[in-house]
Amino acid sequence: MQRLPRLAAAAAGLLAAGVSFAAAPAPPALRPTPPADTVLERLRPGHPRLLVGPGDFARLAARVRADDRLSDWLARLRPRARQLLGQPPSRYEIPDGLRLLSVSRRVVDRVYTLALLYHLEGDAAYAQRAWRELEAAAAFPDWNPRHFLDTAEMAHAFAIGYDWLFEGWSPEQRAVLERALLEKALQPALEVQRRRSGWTRVRHNWNQVCHGGIGVAALAVADVHPAPAREFLAGALQAIQPALIEYGPDGAWAEGPGYWRYATQYTVLFLAALESALGMDFGLGDIPGLAEAGRFPIHITGPLNRTFNYADGGDSPIRSPEMFWLARRFQRPEYAHFALRLGGGAPLDLLWYDPARREAGEAAAAALPRAFHFRGADVVTLRSGWEPREALFVGFKAGDNKANHSHLDLGTFVLDALGVRWAVDLGADDYNLPGYFGGQRWTYYRLRAEGHNTLVLNPGTGPDQDPAAAGRIEKFASTPAQSLAVADLSAAYAGHAESVRRGLALLEGRQVLVQDEVRAPRPAEVWWFLHTPAAVTLGEDGRTATLAQAERRLRVEVLEPAHARLSVREARPLPGAPNPERQNTNAHVRKLAVHLPGVTDLRLAVRLVPLSDAPPPAAPAVQPLASW
Repeated sequence: MQRLPRLAAAAAGLLAAGVSFAAAPAPPALRPTPPADTVLERLRPGHPRLLVGPGDFARLAARVRADDRLSDWLARLRPRARQLLGQPPSRYEIPDGLRLLSVSRRVVDRVYTLALLYHLEGDAAYAQRAWRELEAAAAFPDWNPRHFLDTAEMAHAFAIGYDWLFEGWSPEQRAVLERALLEKALQPALEVQRRRSGWTRVRHNWNQVCHGGIGVAALAVADVHPAPAREFLAGALQAIQPALIEYGPDGAWAEGPGYWRYATQYTVLFLAALESALGMDFGLGDIPGLAEAGRFPIHITGPLNRTFNYADGGDSPIRSPEMFWLARRFQRPEYAHFALRLGGGAPLDLLWYDPARREAGEAAAAALPRAFHFRGADVVTLRSGWEPREALFVGFKAGDNKANHSHLDLGTFVLDALGVRWAVDLGADDYNLPGYFGGQRWTYYRLRAEGHNTLVLNPGTGPDQDPAAAGRIEKFASTPAQSLAVADLSAAYAGHAESVRRGLALLEGRQVLVQDEVRAPRPAEVWWFLHTPAAVTLGEDGRTATLAQAERRLRVEVLEPAHARLSVREARPLPGAPNPERQNTNAHVRKLAVHLPGVTDLRLAVRLVPLSDAPPPAAPAVQPLASW
């Protein structure tokens, strides 16, 4: 190998140290489940039995009085609950012609808030207002089973309202709720389950949401409607397992961080309700990967509390009360530490937060590695440190284009430095665009490779990565000073190149090397993109650019090949690429590009250097590596 300057040599040293690793272990076999006629043998009599048991609300009230954080959270919930008292109940509304989901989620939120405040403050007005909400939704013509997430979430709301406020309901009120849960939730769910179709067979968020939402409904009315409750629960215990296995081996979620939150919300709901109502979760919590699930939001979140938002979703923080439950269930106090760092105050935060583990959480969080490879989803994060907002953070993925909600984004990355996100993922477009989840999906810019920070080869009218392709992180290594990951992206470009590999290296905690290697049997046109909200100024020679935003600067340098030049483009489709109407115009973003025609053997190396306000010391020279 040629003699490399110091920083490139450091990355080369990581490679030479033997950084290849074993692939993710094979998925575990499904666990045996009990016969339907035995599922309810240990059902706790009486109510409440969902997430809480007898005396739990009284104990929570005592904890609130004794703990300043819980007291503050309750104080912030109280105005919300008081405001609800004067608002009308939800109405049956499907504004996009497909989803009742916003209504179902509103009812969930209102029921939790009102029921919890009733128990903690004893004001009957909260229970009365909860009844108005539930009575109105019970009178809906249905809970929109054609988009079954809507039904499952409404069932969740009714289960909690029925169970937590059970002693306050009259026999007539209970009958209304029981009938609604049977006719609008359990019976439609059993029709799907008996056909073994739809959400009962998938391995993504629909599985957990539908099984979890209907599962808690079954547990709520299991003594009133035992036959359908037993049948549904027996099937759910088996059918949910393939989705839970998807957390393995490291806790990541292929649908991205937003859908990690959604899937995990209902995973935890179901497991916690099984434990509280039946005293056991039938081994579901022991499925490999679930104990690690709390790792994902921690590592996928950068120093600005913005996530690496691959797939459909935004980059907002993952505020998840389920992290407190996971921390307690699996003795992982760092999960609770992370949840506290992002705030709190939702009803389930009060229920699941354990103040006794705070110091343990701080110690465990301080010991977390700065770089992590999630083997199942094939996503990597690298960072220079955990605490400073100005830390350098990179999220990088190989992944699988076949994953639910995926984009054609194999090889994409985001970059935070100096308190700013420089390289962004545009996230999802409007779900109601024509064919967004069908035949037109790969025509929308935000979902195509050209809409991400990755490569495009030989652009045209078709998908610009193979929609059936998966990438693989083939090398990963980290030391306190350097870290890197290398992805084999060849499958994504199989029609255009023999081999495509991308590596990202975080060097000395203060700069990033992005290096792509392409070998093609015929001359290929290659585009390299970086989407940014920053203002961009190109250097005179076209080989450098300075990005500026929020009084911060980032320098971009093309190191190789010598003839490569940077340009600035709008975040819009390339000439000749699809350009459907109504898609987002991305006016707030531009993209830095490198265009190289006639490529057969390419090594494209780009250095990204954050520039501090103070005059920087002379940076060591960086050259591309001889090879990843």
